[in-house]
Amino acid sequence: MTESHEKNRPTVRFVVIEPDREGQRIDNFLRTELKGVPKTLLYRILRKGEIRVNKKRVKADYKLCAGDEVRIPPVRVAEQGESIPVGVSLSNHLADAVLYETDALIVINKPSGLAVHGGSGINNGLIEALRQLRPEARFLELVHRLDRDTSGCIMVAKKRSMLRYLHEALREKRVRKIYHALVCGRWPNRKQRVNAPLLRDELKSGERMVRVDASGKESITDFRVLRRFSDFCTLVEASPLTGRTHQIRVHSQFIGHPIVGDVKYGTDADNARMKSKGLRRLMLHAAELSLTLPDGTTLNVKADYDSEMQTALQVLALESVDS
Repeated sequence: MTESHEKNRPTVRFVVIEPDREGQRIDNFLRTELKGVPKTLLYRILRKGEIRVNKKRVKADYKLCAGDEVRIPPVRVAEQGESIPVGVSLSNHLADAVLYETDALIVINKPSGLAVHGGSGINNGLIEALRQLRPEARFLELVHRLDRDTSGCIMVAKKRSMLRYLHEALREKRVRKIYHALVCGRWPNRKQRVNAPLLRDELKSGERMVRVDASGKESITDFRVLRRFSDFCTLVEASPLTGRTHQIRVHSQFIGHPIVGDVKYGTDADNARMKSKGLRRLMLHAAELSLTLPDGTTLNVKADYDSEMQTALQVLALESVDS
C-alpha cells in the first residue's frame, strides 16, 4: 500500500463532547461527524455496537452529555473537496425563502424536490446548502423534517438551546402544524378525524414504507375541506396531532383519497390522470407553523404556495367553473 493510501485510510477516532453539543442525539451527531456516509450505514454500525459512548453500546436515540467520549470506527467518508457547491438558482431561492429569522431560529419555505439533508445519492440537501451559504454560522441544525417532495415551513435552529427547546415543544405537542393537501376524489365530509395507528417498515432497498396496522403507533390527523374541484379532487387542510413518518400521506390513502402526485402511496391511474392536467409534484404543503417562543411570544408563520401549486389550483378552478 502506498504512503498516500495509508494517509487516507480511515482510523478509529475518539471525540469528547463539548457542552454546546449536550442533548444532541447520537445519530444526529454522527450525521455531522460522518458527512457523506449513507444513513443506512450509520444506523447499521450503531446497531452492531461499533459506536461506543464511554466504552458502552448505545441506541440511536441516546442523548449525548458534556464530557462523553464517543468512539467512531473506521468509516470512509467523502473527501472535503468533494462537496458540490450550491448552485446560483438554489442559492437565490433559499435567500428569498426565509420566512422568519432571529439569532436563534430560521423558518424557511422549503421548495418541493429539495431533500432536507444529503445522502443516498443526494449531494446537497437543505441543511448542507444553508451551511455552505452561511459559513459564518457556528451552528445550524434541522429541528424537524419534511419529505423531499413536500414544500413549506421548516425550522432550522441556530443555537443548541433553541434546538433543545423546540424538540421538547414538539414532543409535548406545543407546536401546531397545518398542511394543505390536494387529494384525489371528493372528500366526503367537511371535517373529519382519522385515527389509525401507523407501522413503519424499511424495505431491503432502504426505502421507508408506512401502513395502517393495529400494532403500529397511535396516529391522529384532523382534516378540513378548503375547496372542492368538481368531483375529481379536493383541497384539504390537514392538522397532524401526532408526528409519524408519512402520516398525512398514509391517512389520506387509508380513507380512499391519496394525495395528488404521491408515487409511493397513490395509484398509477390517479397520478397519470393528474399528470395529464399538468399536476406533477406531490401536492402537499406545510402551510403554517404556530408555537410559543422561549421568551413567551407567539410565533405564527405562513408559507405561500410555489408557482407550480398555485398554477395547478388555478387550472382546477377554471375546469370546475366550466364543468
